[in-house]
Parts: sequence; C-alpha cells; structure tokens
Amino acid sequence: MPTMNSLLLHCRPGFEGEVCAEFGEHAGRLNVAGYARARPNSAHAEFVCSEPGGAERLMRGLRFAGLIFPRQWARGDFVELPESERIGVLLERLADYPVCGSLWLEVLDTNEGKELSTFCRKFEVPLRKALLKAGRLEDDPRKPRLLLTFKSGREVFLGLAEANNSAAWPMGIPRLKFPRAAPSRSTLKLEEAWHQFIPREAWDLRLAPGMTAVDLGAAPGGWTWQLVNRHIKVTAVDNGPMAPSLMDSGLVEHVRSDGFVFRPRRPVDWMVCDIVEKPARTAALIETWLGEGLCREAVVNLKLPMKQRYAEVRRLLERIGDGLAARGVKASIACRQLYHDREEVTCHLRRL
Repeated sequence: MPTMNSLLLHCRPGFEGEVCAEFGEHAGRLNVAGYARARPNSAHAEFVCSEPGGAERLMRGLRFAGLIFPRQWARGDFVELPESERIGVLLERLADYPVCGSLWLEVLDTNEGKELSTFCRKFEVPLRKALLKAGRLEDDPRKPRLLLTFKSGREVFLGLAEANNSAAWPMGIPRLKFPRAAPSRSTLKLEEAWHQFIPREAWDLRLAPGMTAVDLGAAPGGWTWQLVNRHIKVTAVDNGPMAPSLMDSGLVEHVRSDGFVFRPRRPVDWMVCDIVEKPARTAALIETWLGEGLCREAVVNLKLPMKQRYAEVRRLLERIGDGLAARGVKASIACRQLYHDREEVTCHLRRL
C-alpha cells in the first residue's frame, strides 16, 4: 500500500532552503507533524509527514496559488523502476491510487532533468494508453491529476494533486515565446506575472486598450513593450534611453526621472516596477502607490537578500499589508517566484 505521505515540491535551483522554510511554517500552522529536507541545487524539496494523511491535509489546507517559492507540488511516494517493464511496475503501484483525471510527466529543473525530457515525451504515449486500458485514467478535471516526476529513468515520484489546486503548467513553467520586437528578455517576467496573477478571461477587462500605466525603471523597455502590446498608454520613467521602436508607437511618454521620486499627475490603472534596489525600499514604494491611490493594480519585483530570503519576503509582505490597512485601504496581495525571476520574487497588488 502506498503511504502517499510525502510532498514533492519543485522550485528554482538554489531555493530549496526557502521552500523548506516556507513549508515548515505552513505545517506548523496547520498542526501537521513532519520535516522538510532538500539537497542544494536539486530543484526540489520534500516535506515528509509523520502521520498518515498528513500530506493530503497540508494540500487541502493550503492554496497552491498562495505559495511563494514552490513551482509545483504533489503528494505521493518515490518508486524504483527496473530497466524494462516500467509500465507494469507503475500499473501495479497505481492500483491503490484513485482513478485520475489527467496525466503529466515532469522532470526537475536541472541539467539532468532536461536530459530526461526526451525520455518522458516518448514514454508518455504508451503509459497513457496503458493507464486508459487499465481504467486508471479518465478525462475528468474533477478527478486528481497524476503527476510523475522522473529523477532518472529508474526513479520516479508518483504523485497526486488537484487540478484546480496545483500549477497551471507542467513543472510550473509556462511556455512563453520571447517576442523578437521586445527590447529585453525581462519582458517575459511581466507576461508571466499576468498569466500567474490575472485569470485569462479577465485580461480584456483589466489589461484593456486605452488604459494608462507607469513603468518605473523602464529602460530599455522590456516591461513597457508588454503594456504597449496591449495598447496601453505608458509613462516610462528612467534616466536611461528607451528603445526607439517603443517611442515610435505613440503610446509612450519617456520621463527622465528617479523612479522612487516620480509621481503621476493623475491616478493610473497600472504601475509596474523592476528596479534593482533594496527590497525594503521597494516595499515602501508599493505601499505609497497603492495606499495613496496612485494606481489600481501593480506588478513589482522585490530583489532578494543573500540569506533568510523567505523570512525577508514574509516580513515585507506583512509590512505592506499592515501599511495599507493602516491607511484604510483594502487590497489583494500575491507573491511568487516566477520561472523567469532570478534572485527576486514578483508581487501583484490590486485595490479592492
């Protein structure tokens, strides 16, 4: 019988300790006994629960969208596979699992994981056929998703997660294509933030043509490009030069100023900011813009310190929330380390 009492948590390589700290805190709050463990730069952590049903209780007590450092999660067990007859072994182990509504084969975000991607693509078709034939898989989004994370061709984590309470993409990595017209690769950070924080059906309402935005620290214009691509009018604030193609759009006003000093003449729909600065100073900037009603929504990156990164993020989010509450402002606050982030996390805030 599978115990299914471990949580496998994908993350960016180098942030395994942050995932362990985050889940240690959540488990304590939910009274789920267990311990977190991880190997540095392995792109995953594991939370091992001490009591039966602990992993399922953790997942039911948390919203995946509210987590900061994990990219994907699943509850289950590691399984050793033989060189051949892998499908037979998997079917035997899955006999005690519930019937699932979808199947994702995943790897870890490491060089070894990338090498396994080809194997997974080839293996998925026969595995899917076998699962369907055995009655272990149905096309039903209400049923759990079966997540197989391969550490190698001989070791796999057999996991389950609810389709509506897990990553929207396999391994939590969106497949975004870099637009050649954009002046920098940072443009993908803002696009991913929109996919992460705004329901796709709400884009036409909340990212509508004719809206207004301020991009603080805009040059050369990677984030401005995303706004202009949605036909949003942008005030680009930076002492550095903007890409000429953006200035030719007729939708960009370039203001040469310090992003921490600039204030708009009238409130705007959006403020976005990707300035390299101490996170406490950026957090104070967010509080000012939302608190004074200078913008309705914001996407802002917080650069992370070298140590105690999870603790620092939690402290800053609490500071922003407390500051807005003291001003009598109600706002939703979300924070996540996106795939296109590096030593930073992305915050989304919206006045309610």
